[in-house]
Amino acid sequence: MTKFQDLNPKQKEAVEHTGGPLLIVAGAGSGKTKTLTSRLLNLLKNGAEPSSIIAITFTNKAAEEMRDRVYKLISSQVDKLKSENLQTYKLKNLFIGTFHSLGARILRKDGKFFGRTIGFTIYDSDDSLRVIKGIIKNFNLDTKKYSAPQLQRKFSAIKSELVDLTGDLADSYDVTIKALFNEYELALKNNNAFDFDDLIEKVVRLFREQEEVFKKYQKEIKHVLVDEYQDINTAQYYFVRFLAQSHNNISVVGDDQQSIYKFRFSDFRNFLNFDRDWPDAKVVLLEQNYRSTGNIIKAASAVVANNKFQRPKTLWTEKSDGELIKIIEHENSDFEAIYVATLINSKLNFSNNKPASVGILYRTNSQSRAIEQSLIENEIKYRIFGGLRFYERKEIKDIVSGLRYGLNPSDSVSLERLEKNFNKKIYLEFKKNLPQKSENISPLEAIGYIIKTSDYFGYLERSYLNFKERRENIEELMNFAANFNNLGDFLERVSLLGPLDKNDSAQTADVHVNLMTIHLAKGLEFDEVFVIGCNEGLLPHQMSYSSDDEIEEERRLMYVAMTRARNNLYLNFYHLPSRFLYEIPPQFVEFVGGQPLDDEERYIEIN
Repeated sequence: MTKFQDLNPKQKEAVEHTGGPLLIVAGAGSGKTKTLTSRLLNLLKNGAEPSSIIAITFTNKAAEEMRDRVYKLISSQVDKLKSENLQTYKLKNLFIGTFHSLGARILRKDGKFFGRTIGFTIYDSDDSLRVIKGIIKNFNLDTKKYSAPQLQRKFSAIKSELVDLTGDLADSYDVTIKALFNEYELALKNNNAFDFDDLIEKVVRLFREQEEVFKKYQKEIKHVLVDEYQDINTAQYYFVRFLAQSHNNISVVGDDQQSIYKFRFSDFRNFLNFDRDWPDAKVVLLEQNYRSTGNIIKAASAVVANNKFQRPKTLWTEKSDGELIKIIEHENSDFEAIYVATLINSKLNFSNNKPASVGILYRTNSQSRAIEQSLIENEIKYRIFGGLRFYERKEIKDIVSGLRYGLNPSDSVSLERLEKNFNKKIYLEFKKNLPQKSENISPLEAIGYIIKTSDYFGYLERSYLNFKERRENIEELMNFAANFNNLGDFLERVSLLGPLDKNDSAQTADVHVNLMTIHLAKGLEFDEVFVIGCNEGLLPHQMSYSSDDEIEEERRLMYVAMTRARNNLYLNFYHLPSRFLYEIPPQFVEFVGGQPLDDEERYIEIN
């Protein structure tokens, strides 16, 4: 058997597992991708046919990374491969891809069982939404009660959770929802289309209902590998189980402590219950962290240890303890942003230890407004990862266009946006009255008038699945507007931020500062990490207060944020400090500003 010299003993144990179910519990920064990739290569070296191996990831980026690593490992050991008679030309038959790409491949061959031809179209979220809007119109439904985004999410839940609308679980769905779902399914069929959820759900149905087809895939597939297993939903769970049940050669890797996608219907209990589902499973713990300093690892582990439902593990590192974690109190979000931007500026421009990368992480997108503004004012280049800059977001541009037209009725560009994005009645109301209304009111009052007149929050709820996030963005704009008495001064400030915000160099390699939500930071790492808004109500988010399960997911979010840092970690808060800050042992922390968390004068009651 070929040896893997650069693996630690636990990684090697997982890689060289001979057969049967394998659960790799991979702590943060423990080399899970390297381990899974090496295991795949070991299967090939030991004679497994490439076409008999399925390696499943959650994102195309992760699939590309795994594919690149496999090919690099193969090319670096070409002599060994030749001696072991691996026919490299067959690697094109090796599947490394996402659940959805595998589902699409299967349905291209066997979609006929659902009335589709081989040339079926895959509808994305926008396509699906248009179909649903057409159904709502045809049924003449009240859009306030049955909005297209809300129906889209219900339909996605039905498919992701494999709900049988004729069974007992269907009682939670009213008669109208069932009828609309059936109409939606018929519309997809008539359009020779599948939506993204179908690429999993329909394959599970195919395996359940078409025994001969199922046997064909059982015969072809002999090894199943799954990355990020803690994030699978019910449909994906059965998809994988069907693929592996005849041979039991299933290898999964993940970390329940980094399960943060419940809103996408993921269920980390599938991960916790793996060795119950597969009684002969071998469980390997990867606990050596290669990313972070000792203090960061110990502090993050102490926080997540407060969760009840988890697979306990003890992360450790050969790196030094490093700097203490900084917990910094600020007066408000603007002062927080000024502090962070100033500190980053000093590190980038005046420090002998210039960081190669900086991550600024936050719980909600609306939090980016203040930090973006301070980075711009300090002339610090930055990029928003996986999202738009604050003033480029649709809802912000809608409101700002109303303010600009109110201040300057000659602004035809802003008037054109109002005409395009508001219905005719509201547009005419704005065209006639906005300039007069804006003469003697504050920016905050002007925003309030636009929202109330157009029922803008209602419009967002009827039109977008992420309406809460968009509303939070507008509320953040209102918080900023409250600092101004004059509409002209406010719009001048907003306008001056725009041109600076759009420097083309923000996408070049010399940009060291990255802004993103904690959800998007998973899988990434930075030399320096600033987590902003570590407040009660933000992290944990106030929407999680009613559920212990939700609080535990918020704690996992905090854990993910902390473990993104290689060298230095800064946890920032204002107003009420997050309960999670109290869970960090004091020996790992340096408190900056205000009163220490354990000061008798500070009082916080958390239910």
